[in-house]
Amino acid sequence: MARSKIAITIEQNTLKQLDFLVKTNIFSNRSRAIQEAVTEKLERLEKGRLARECAKLEPKFEQNMAEEDFNVEIDEWPEY
Repeated sequence: MARSKIAITIEQNTLKQLDFLVKTNIFSNRSRAIQEAVTEKLERLEKGRLARECAKLEPKFEQNMAEEDFNVEIDEWPEY
């Protein structure tokens, strides 16, 4: 995957914590740590969006949709 260089501004305390993680070999370098943090945050946001969309569903309606015509089809299934 292609990569792009960017510049960021970060608080001094956050930078110290980041450097500690690099120094203790949690991450190989600052760029890797920031890349993983951004990726993780984007994944969390996407999961949150999915959860919000799922919360909009009406369980009874969804159940009825899932079972629509199921009773007709079950009569057509062969017996074993």
